[in-house]
Amino acid sequence: MKLYPAIDLRGGQAVRLYQGDYDQMTVYNADPVAQAQQFIDAGAKYLHVVDLDGAKDDTTANMQTIAAIAKLGGLKIEVGGGIRDEARIRQYLDLGVDRCILGTVAVKNFAFTQEMAQKYGAQIAVGVDMKDGFVAVNGWKEITPEPGVAFCRRCAEAGVKAIIATDISRDGTMQGTNMALYRELLTIPGLEITASGGISAMAELAELQAMHCHAAILGKSIYTGAIDLAKAVRLYDCLLYTAPSPRDLSTSRMPSSA
Repeated sequence: MKLYPAIDLRGGQAVRLYQGDYDQMTVYNADPVAQAQQFIDAGAKYLHVVDLDGAKDDTTANMQTIAAIAKLGGLKIEVGGGIRDEARIRQYLDLGVDRCILGTVAVKNFAFTQEMAQKYGAQIAVGVDMKDGFVAVNGWKEITPEPGVAFCRRCAEAGVKAIIATDISRDGTMQGTNMALYRELLTIPGLEITASGGISAMAELAELQAMHCHAAILGKSIYTGAIDLAKAVRLYDCLLYTAPSPRDLSTSRMPSSA
Protein backbone atom coordinates (compact mmCIF):
# COMPACT_ATOMS: atom_id res chain seq x y z
CA MET A 1 0.00 0.00 0.00
CA LYS A 2 1.33 3.39 -0.97
CA LEU A 3 1.44 6.09 1.69
CA TYR A 4 0.99 9.71 0.69
CA PRO A 5 1.83 12.29 3.33
CA ALA A 6 -0.22 15.37 2.54
CA ILE A 7 0.62 19.02 2.07
CA ASP A 8 -2.40 21.28 1.71
CA LEU A 9 -1.39 24.69 0.43
CA ARG A 10 -3.04 27.97 1.23
CA GLY A 11 -1.29 31.28 0.85
CA GLY A 12 2.01 29.49 0.27
CA GLN A 13 1.87 27.67 3.62
CA ALA A 14 1.27 24.04 4.63
CA VAL A 15 -2.08 23.96 6.44
CA ARG A 16 -4.84 21.61 7.52
CA LEU A 17 -8.56 22.29 7.47
CA TYR A 18 -11.08 20.86 9.90
CA GLN A 19 -13.83 19.04 7.98
CA GLY A 20 -13.01 21.08 4.89
CA ASP A 21 -13.86 24.37 6.59
CA TYR A 22 -11.65 27.19 5.36
CA ASP A 23 -12.48 29.16 8.50
CA GLN A 24 -11.04 26.38 10.68
CA MET A 25 -7.49 26.29 9.36
CA THR A 26 -4.26 25.48 11.18
CA VAL A 27 -0.86 26.40 9.75
CA TYR A 28 1.62 23.57 10.35
CA ASN A 29 4.58 24.83 8.37
CA ALA A 30 5.17 28.21 6.75
CA ASP A 31 7.68 26.52 4.42
CA PRO A 32 6.00 23.69 2.46
CA VAL A 33 9.23 22.85 0.62
CA ALA A 34 10.97 22.22 3.93
CA GLN A 35 7.98 20.13 4.98
CA ALA A 36 8.30 18.01 1.85
CA GLN A 37 11.99 17.50 2.62
CA GLN A 38 11.07 16.27 6.10
CA PHE A 39 8.79 13.70 4.50
CA ILE A 40 11.62 12.58 2.20
CA ASP A 41 13.91 12.28 5.22
CA ALA A 42 11.29 10.04 6.88
CA GLY A 43 11.41 7.70 3.88
CA ALA A 44 8.32 8.83 2.00
CA LYS A 45 8.22 7.98 -1.70
CA TYR A 46 4.93 9.71 -2.53
CA LEU A 47 3.37 13.09 -1.81
CA HIS A 48 -0.22 14.32 -2.00
CA VAL A 49 -0.54 18.08 -2.59
CA VAL A 50 -3.77 20.06 -2.59
CA ASP A 51 -3.89 23.65 -3.76
CA LEU A 52 -6.69 24.91 -1.52
CA ASP A 53 -6.59 28.35 -3.11
CA GLY A 54 -6.98 26.75 -6.53
CA ALA A 55 -9.85 24.58 -5.34
CA LYS A 56 -11.71 27.47 -3.73
CA ASP A 57 -10.92 30.40 -6.02
CA ASP A 58 -9.48 28.84 -9.21
CA THR A 59 -6.13 30.58 -8.83
CA THR A 60 -2.56 29.44 -9.55
CA ALA A 61 -1.07 31.25 -6.56
CA ASN A 62 0.72 28.13 -5.26
CA MET A 63 2.22 27.03 -8.58
CA GLN A 64 5.76 28.20 -7.71
CA THR A 65 5.64 26.36 -4.39
CA ILE A 66 4.56 23.15 -6.11
CA ALA A 67 7.35 23.57 -8.67
CA ALA A 68 9.90 23.97 -5.87
CA ILE A 69 8.65 20.80 -4.18
CA ALA A 70 8.90 18.88 -7.46
CA LYS A 71 12.50 20.06 -7.88
CA LEU A 72 13.48 18.35 -4.63
CA GLY A 73 13.30 14.99 -6.41
CA GLY A 74 12.73 11.67 -4.70
CA LEU A 75 8.94 11.93 -4.54
CA LYS A 76 6.16 10.88 -6.86
CA ILE A 77 3.77 13.79 -6.53
CA GLU A 78 0.05 13.99 -7.15
CA VAL A 79 -1.61 17.40 -7.19
CA GLY A 80 -5.23 18.46 -6.94
CA GLY A 81 -7.14 21.67 -6.45
CA GLY A 82 -8.38 23.92 -9.22
CA ILE A 83 -7.43 21.62 -12.12
CA ARG A 84 -10.28 22.27 -14.54
CA ASP A 85 -8.75 22.25 -18.01
CA GLU A 86 -6.07 20.44 -19.99
CA ALA A 87 -3.76 23.45 -19.94
CA ARG A 88 -3.47 23.19 -16.15
CA ILE A 89 -2.86 19.45 -16.42
CA ARG A 90 -0.03 20.02 -18.88
CA GLN A 91 1.38 22.79 -16.72
CA TYR A 92 1.64 20.51 -13.71
CA LEU A 93 3.01 17.55 -15.68
CA ASP A 94 5.64 19.82 -17.21
CA LEU A 95 6.69 20.87 -13.69
CA GLY A 96 7.45 17.23 -12.88
CA VAL A 97 4.19 16.32 -11.14
CA ASP A 98 3.38 12.64 -11.71
CA ARG A 99 -0.40 12.69 -11.44
CA CYS A 100 -3.14 15.29 -11.59
CA ILE A 101 -6.32 14.94 -9.56
CA LEU A 102 -9.56 16.10 -11.13
CA GLY A 103 -12.19 17.11 -8.60
CA THR A 104 -14.87 19.67 -9.37
CA VAL A 105 -14.41 19.34 -13.13
CA ALA A 106 -15.01 15.60 -12.91
CA VAL A 107 -18.53 16.36 -11.76
CA LYS A 108 -19.20 19.50 -13.76
CA ASN A 109 -17.74 18.24 -17.05
CA PHE A 110 -17.76 14.47 -17.00
CA ALA A 111 -17.03 14.16 -20.73
CA PHE A 112 -13.81 16.14 -20.24
CA THR A 113 -12.79 13.87 -17.38
CA GLN A 114 -13.39 10.78 -19.49
CA GLU A 115 -11.32 12.29 -22.31
CA MET A 116 -8.42 13.19 -19.99
CA ALA A 117 -8.45 9.76 -18.34
CA GLN A 118 -8.23 8.08 -21.72
CA LYS A 119 -5.55 10.46 -22.99
CA TYR A 120 -3.27 10.57 -19.93
CA GLY A 121 -3.99 7.20 -18.33
CA ALA A 122 -2.24 6.76 -14.99
CA GLN A 123 -1.37 10.46 -14.87
CA ILE A 124 -5.01 11.24 -14.07
CA ALA A 125 -6.96 10.43 -10.91
CA VAL A 126 -10.39 11.61 -9.81
CA GLY A 127 -10.78 13.03 -6.34
CA VAL A 128 -14.22 12.27 -4.93
CA ASP A 129 -14.96 14.30 -1.83
CA MET A 130 -18.10 13.25 0.03
CA LYS A 131 -20.20 14.88 2.69
CA ASP A 132 -22.99 12.80 4.20
CA GLY A 133 -22.45 10.37 1.32
CA PHE A 134 -22.89 12.95 -1.46
CA VAL A 135 -20.26 14.43 -3.78
CA ALA A 136 -18.94 17.86 -2.75
CA VAL A 137 -17.31 20.29 -5.19
CA ASN A 138 -15.86 23.81 -5.42
CA GLY A 139 -13.58 23.49 -2.42
CA TRP A 140 -16.24 21.49 -0.55
CA LYS A 141 -18.56 24.51 -0.58
CA GLU A 142 -21.24 22.90 -2.78
CA ILE A 143 -22.94 19.54 -2.16
CA THR A 144 -24.35 17.79 -5.24
CA PRO A 145 -27.32 15.40 -5.26
CA GLU A 146 -25.21 12.47 -6.56
CA PRO A 147 -24.13 9.77 -4.09
CA GLY A 148 -20.36 9.42 -3.95
CA VAL A 149 -20.26 5.65 -4.45
CA ALA A 150 -22.53 5.91 -7.50
CA PHE A 151 -20.29 8.59 -8.95
CA CYS A 152 -17.22 6.38 -8.42
CA ARG A 153 -18.97 3.57 -10.31
CA ARG A 154 -19.71 6.00 -13.14
CA CYS A 155 -16.03 7.02 -13.21
CA ALA A 156 -14.95 3.38 -13.47
CA GLU A 157 -17.35 2.79 -16.35
CA ALA A 158 -15.85 5.83 -18.12
CA GLY A 159 -12.32 4.44 -17.90
CA VAL A 160 -11.00 6.24 -14.82
CA LYS A 161 -8.49 3.98 -13.08
CA ALA A 162 -7.80 5.76 -9.78
CA ILE A 163 -10.11 7.35 -7.21
CA ILE A 164 -9.02 9.37 -4.19
CA ALA A 165 -12.01 9.19 -1.86
CA THR A 166 -12.40 11.58 1.07
CA ASP A 167 -15.11 11.61 3.69
CA ILE A 168 -15.11 15.31 4.56
CA SER A 169 -16.81 14.68 7.89
CA ARG A 170 -13.73 12.71 9.00
CA ASP A 171 -11.09 14.96 7.45
CA GLY A 172 -8.88 16.63 10.03
CA THR A 173 -10.90 15.29 12.95
CA MET A 174 -8.51 12.56 14.14
CA GLN A 175 -11.58 10.39 14.82
CA GLY A 176 -10.79 7.56 12.42
CA THR A 177 -11.48 7.04 8.76
CA ASN A 178 -14.64 5.68 7.13
CA MET A 179 -13.72 2.01 6.69
CA ALA A 180 -17.22 1.05 5.51
CA LEU A 181 -16.89 3.50 2.63
CA TYR A 182 -13.61 2.00 1.43
CA ARG A 183 -14.87 -1.56 1.74
CA GLU A 184 -17.75 -0.62 -0.56
CA LEU A 185 -15.55 1.26 -3.03
CA LEU A 186 -13.10 -1.64 -3.23
CA THR A 187 -15.88 -3.79 -4.69
CA ILE A 188 -15.94 -1.63 -7.84
CA PRO A 189 -13.98 -3.47 -10.56
CA GLY A 190 -11.02 -1.76 -12.18
CA LEU A 191 -10.55 1.06 -9.66
CA GLU A 192 -7.51 1.76 -7.51
CA ILE A 193 -8.80 3.34 -4.30
CA THR A 194 -6.90 5.80 -2.14
CA ALA A 195 -8.31 6.32 1.35
CA SER A 196 -8.27 9.88 2.63
CA GLY A 197 -9.70 11.68 5.62
CA GLY A 198 -9.45 10.95 9.32
CA ILE A 199 -6.78 8.24 9.43
CA SER A 200 -5.44 8.64 12.94
CA ALA A 201 -3.74 5.40 14.04
CA MET A 202 -1.42 2.71 12.76
CA ALA A 203 -4.15 0.11 13.30
CA GLU A 204 -6.24 1.82 10.62
CA LEU A 205 -3.38 1.46 8.14
CA ALA A 206 -3.24 -2.25 8.99
CA GLU A 207 -6.98 -2.56 8.32
CA LEU A 208 -6.74 -0.69 5.02
CA GLN A 209 -3.79 -2.87 4.01
CA ALA A 210 -5.72 -6.01 4.89
CA MET A 211 -8.64 -4.98 2.66
CA HIS A 212 -6.16 -4.36 -0.20
CA CYS A 213 -6.65 -0.62 -0.38
CA HIS A 214 -4.21 0.74 -2.96
CA ALA A 215 -3.05 3.80 -1.03
CA ALA A 216 -3.72 6.00 1.98
CA ILE A 217 -3.24 9.71 2.55
CA LEU A 218 -1.90 10.88 5.89
CA GLY A 219 -2.50 14.46 6.98
CA LYS A 220 -3.14 15.73 10.47
CA SER A 221 -2.07 12.43 12.03
CA ILE A 222 1.54 12.93 10.99
CA TYR A 223 1.60 16.65 11.74
CA THR A 224 0.42 16.04 15.30
CA GLY A 225 2.61 12.97 15.79
CA ALA A 226 -0.26 10.51 16.20
CA ILE A 227 1.34 8.44 13.43
CA ASP A 228 5.10 8.17 13.02
CA LEU A 229 5.56 8.55 9.27
CA ALA A 230 8.91 6.78 9.18
CA LYS A 231 7.48 3.75 10.97
CA ALA A 232 4.35 3.75 8.81
CA VAL A 233 6.44 3.81 5.64
CA ARG A 234 8.60 0.99 6.92
CA LEU A 235 5.59 -1.18 7.80
CA TYR A 236 3.18 -0.49 4.97
CA ASP A 237 4.76 1.28 2.00
CA CYS A 238 6.50 -1.79 0.65
CA LEU A 239 5.87 -4.53 -1.86
CA LEU A 240 6.05 -7.37 0.62
CA TYR A 241 3.66 -7.16 3.54
CA THR A 242 4.17 -8.88 6.87
CA ALA A 243 1.78 -8.39 9.73
CA PRO A 244 3.11 -5.84 12.23
CA SER A 245 3.44 -6.65 15.91
CA PRO A 246 0.86 -5.28 18.36
CA ARG A 247 3.47 -2.81 19.62
CA ASP A 248 3.94 -1.46 16.09
CA LEU A 249 0.19 -0.87 15.84
CA SER A 250 0.12 1.27 18.95
CA THR A 251 0.03 5.05 18.70
CA SER A 252 3.51 6.42 18.21
CA ARG A 253 5.04 9.83 18.08
CA MET A 254 7.22 11.48 15.48
CA PRO A 255 10.54 12.91 16.63
CA SER A 256 10.18 16.53 17.67
CA SER A 257 12.37 17.59 14.74
CA ALA A 258 9.93 16.11 12.22
